[in-house]
Amino acid sequence: MSRAYLNLGVPPEITPLAMLRVAIARLHPDTLAVRSWRPARKRYYRELLQAHAEAQVRAQVACK
Repeated sequence: MSRAYLNLGVPPEITPLAMLRVAIARLHPDTLAVRSWRPARKRYYRELLQAHAEAQVRAQVACK
């Protein structure tokens, strides 16, 4: 699981959109303003979404 995802501290029960909103809110405004970092931000968001999906699967398996 991604360290960045673990640092967010979000529960696996929230929706992927809510998780992205938390991640965006935690980024510094200067990070969001730099256009040349856009591909890196997109990659970061994709990695977070993948880690969140894995956490949701683990939570579902643990409940069964």
